Amino acid sequence: MTVKNSPPETKNQWQSIVREFEQVLGKGCVVRRKEELLTYECDGLAAYRQRPALVVLPRTTKEVAEAVKLCDRYNLPWVARGSGTGLSGGALPIENGVVIVTAKMKRILEIDWENRSAIVQPGVINNWVTQAVSGAGFYYAPDPSSQIICSIGGNVAENSGGVHCLKYGVTTNHVLGLKIVTPNGSIVDVGGQVPEMPGYDLTGVFVGSEGTLGIATEITLKILKTPESICVLLADFATIEAAGTAVTDIIGAGIIPAGMEMMDNLSINAVEDVVATNCYPRDAGAILLVELDGLEVEVQGNIQRVAKLCTQNGAREITTATDAETRLKLWKGRKAAFAAAGKMSPNYFVQDGVIPRTKLAAVLREIEALSERSGYQIANVFHAGDGNLHPLILYNGGEPGAFAAVEKVGEEILRLCVDAGGSLSGEHGIGADKNCYMPQMFNEIDIESMQYVREAFNPKGLANPGKLFPTPRACGERANMQQIAPIKGAELF
Repeated sequence: MTVKNSPPETKNQWQSIVREFEQVLGKGCVVRRKEELLTYECDGLAAYRQRPALVVLPRTTKEVAEAVKLCDRYNLPWVARGSGTGLSGGALPIENGVVIVTAKMKRILEIDWENRSAIVQPGVINNWVTQAVSGAGFYYAPDPSSQIICSIGGNVAENSGGVHCLKYGVTTNHVLGLKIVTPNGSIVDVGGQVPEMPGYDLTGVFVGSEGTLGIATEITLKILKTPESICVLLADFATIEAAGTAVTDIIGAGIIPAGMEMMDNLSINAVEDVVATNCYPRDAGAILLVELDGLEVEVQGNIQRVAKLCTQNGAREITTATDAETRLKLWKGRKAAFAAAGKMSPNYFVQDGVIPRTKLAAVLREIEALSERSGYQIANVFHAGDGNLHPLILYNGGEPGAFAAVEKVGEEILRLCVDAGGSLSGEHGIGADKNCYMPQMFNEIDIESMQYVREAFNPKGLANPGKLFPTPRACGERANMQQIAPIKGAELF
């Protein structure tokens, strides 16, 4: 979707706009100096960069609404941003546009123990929710690897998952209600504090909409009771294909672990080099981490069943941990895998396609063959239980043409996923990275139908334009986005 009206382009217009933002938010909440704007030029997908014209940091729902109304009045395209940890370019700024950052909105507003819910602002960090409720025996289930820094608002925008999404679902399964600022500045409440509400499921429509339908300013989350018993198993295999077959057999046996994660040899050694857990055998072709939770008797029975299935598929050794400290140690390497990839290569490009579990072994073989053909190493670390792959393509960004070549490798991996009956994304979102590939998964009528929803909320196209759906400009220039484009009219900053 393109913006339907031209934003201001003269120095005097921008100066007037800045003054209006400062009147609404205060001077300390408006960022306009060039060197300060660099902080916001990209999200976790740092290969795509674009300096915004202006950044604003509202603190309340009312201030968000006023900021959006100003953007609407002056036809300024805008992008909502949380912690900036996204990996699909969803928070990539728009040329000549505004970034609305929710980082100052970081209060947990209410905890309702009886109804097992919490109301939080979008800038609240994911892990803060569990920290706030753990003393009473509760936790918040969605747990992306970046949970110590990613924000709930960003999780809602991208419908984030994590280790425990296999059993407990992704963000949408844990959001009961939302207070939303729509792209014209209206404040709307959807959902509530009960699991099912009459009428259209607008909460479900909004979660995962990647900032194209508005900004969530208050989020009602479901919190869960901490399980009676938890055990983590670590099984190591000679090959990644054997580990993949073990995953299929575990789920096929009717066992639903809280989480089931896999790392290949490249990832194992990177993690041990950086984190030094001394838990992961360096000579293993792959390791499988399986977390089981529930009643004590259920967990004990499933430990034996999972261990047997892993052994039948060639597991060389199986380690179990029930105490919190050892469980944390076993998970530590998996949580640090993306960061550890920086030890292996100057740059890496990560995708998050999804495949049916039964296709794990076959698709992983194809990715290995693709690595050999392309000449780029690919490290695999992923949510094996639900088939959500995270291939990390290693490259040197200083080599001319390297990033464009790596993008092609990423596209081939996504095509493999779709051809196998899977999806373009499991939790990172489409953003600016994968919008060109949407026609691989959806036909023209599918995409047009989704655009109707977007236009109903966002008729001017000001909210996060150019994301989620393919556009000629995005598809034609995507590989060159790492070069910062000029900002018309904003040179005064």
